Amino acid sequence: MTSSLHNWRDSLAFFSSDLFKHVQMASLFPDSKTFADAIVKTDLSFVLEQYKQAMLEAKDNSTQVNLREFVNTHFILPDGQNANLQLHSHDITSYIASMWDVLTRTPDVQDKDSLIALSRPYIVPGGRFREIYYWDSFFTAQGLVDAGRTEMAVNMLENFVDILNEVGCIPNGNRAYYYSRSQPPILALFYQLLEKQLSSEQKQYVIDGLKKEYAFWMKGADKTLTVTGSASAHAVLRVVRMPCGAILNRYFDSEATPRPESFREDIETASHITTDSATFYQHIRAACESGWDFSSRWLKNSQQLESIRTTELLPVDLNALLVSLEQTLAMVTDGKEQAFYSGAAKQRVDAINNYLYSDIKQGYFDFHFPSMKNTSVVSAAMSVPLYVGIASTEQASVVQSVLMQKLLKKGGIVTTENTTSQQWDSPNGWAPLQFFSALGLESYGFTKEANDIMQRFCNTVEDRFAATGALLEKYNVCTPNETAGGGEYDVQLGFGWTNGVYTYFKKALNEKS
Repeated sequence: MTSSLHNWRDSLAFFSSDLFKHVQMASLFPDSKTFADAIVKTDLSFVLEQYKQAMLEAKDNSTQVNLREFVNTHFILPDGQNANLQLHSHDITSYIASMWDVLTRTPDVQDKDSLIALSRPYIVPGGRFREIYYWDSFFTAQGLVDAGRTEMAVNMLENFVDILNEVGCIPNGNRAYYYSRSQPPILALFYQLLEKQLSSEQKQYVIDGLKKEYAFWMKGADKTLTVTGSASAHAVLRVVRMPCGAILNRYFDSEATPRPESFREDIETASHITTDSATFYQHIRAACESGWDFSSRWLKNSQQLESIRTTELLPVDLNALLVSLEQTLAMVTDGKEQAFYSGAAKQRVDAINNYLYSDIKQGYFDFHFPSMKNTSVVSAAMSVPLYVGIASTEQASVVQSVLMQKLLKKGGIVTTENTTSQQWDSPNGWAPLQFFSALGLESYGFTKEANDIMQRFCNTVEDRFAATGALLEKYNVCTPNETAGGGEYDVQLGFGWTNGVYTYFKKALNEKS
């Protein structure tokens, strides 16, 4: 892998500098991520010293530093267009084929910026997302395989093991400011998708990566304690030991500061809270690790982002994905290792059934471990236990009923029942949740319902393509002729995981017709 350790860690000093903070708080750019992705023209320490001197001179002269002029002098800003370019194609199939080339990045050469260089080609999602993203890539790979671009999918899988070996986790994306958080752990799913395409050497490389991935998520498990007679859970990093001794996981981030890529937004939201801002920042960062940034799933008050409490929750989808990781490791190991991973998977399934499935509420629900109660948010996350095959027949039937009666809308599966200003709530639907829902239902024999979800989402994608000339990051599935909204930025064009899931669905539907 390209040696980038010194450079990308060096850029962490940039994010804590006065220059970075002043530029972000001055709203110099509509998107805070722009300056976080900027390239230093010379040497960072020199530029920061120049800014320090400029600040002193401005103070002596009772003036202000011209931030825009300073930035333009010392930095190269990223291309704001990137994949937000319409290709003016009237055919959605040719659009996707062309877009794969637009979204392709060749092996990186480490520059003086926040990028963590990767030595193999990869696909970016599109728009403001100029780097590889972890869980996005699994859904993108579905389309790459169907398009005969399996080699690119394999490159991306190996890239993730490369970056895991360098950073210690598979970060949210290959940017320095993501180094302390991951995303939903789909490495095992990625391995399962491509296993037959891998050489023996590649398989072993990825299997070693799977073990390191598991170690990352389970770090601190040996420090969790079960106090006899206690009704409380004990959390360390991403691990939570329940009163019964079972272990489940949460999303977490060890950093307790504003996100560099959303610095101003986090500062402004934190100004509305009366509690510890450091805890708020950890909750915000943990929600980003979930991939659902942001959703009422993580909020105490569904209409107030400042009520976020992500690290207090045991998410359904995270723990289902970790079962898949444990089961995969059990299949690729033997002896004591196999017994360990197999036992861990069984124990986690039992814990999921005990804490995350509710007969009363009817379905899988996130669990608020400080109060030892399930949340009330009905979300498409409950489809993931079906996708990984750990639901009983009765549980699958209940989830099928919830998905079809409460979450299925005209344009596909809506993210949650709650209508809020957050992008991972109603009225929005996202490609990965259509994928998990449709394939999860199909694996339990609900073929008609699965086909319905696939067809509705394909119709939505096609109708919006006819109106916009592009595939989009997310869709308004409640009113499909309206553009999706919510969140911290405008809807992005491109778009990796939509291209992948749409391609997969169309092929599946055509094969069934």
